[in-house]
Amino acid sequence: MTNSIAIALGLLLVCLAVVDVFIFGTEHLVFLGKKLFELIEWLAFWR
Repeated sequence: MTNSIAIALGLLLVCLAVVDVFIFGTEHLVFLGKKLFELIEWLAFWR
């Protein structure tokens, strides 16, 4: 992956998160953050 593709994907994710916060509020991001933390812990167990 080149730097320009990584930057474009990063900016796309940030823009989508900002739009989600403005439309739906922050509850979704908190829920996704908690689930991501659980997934990381679960994957670390199997490592």
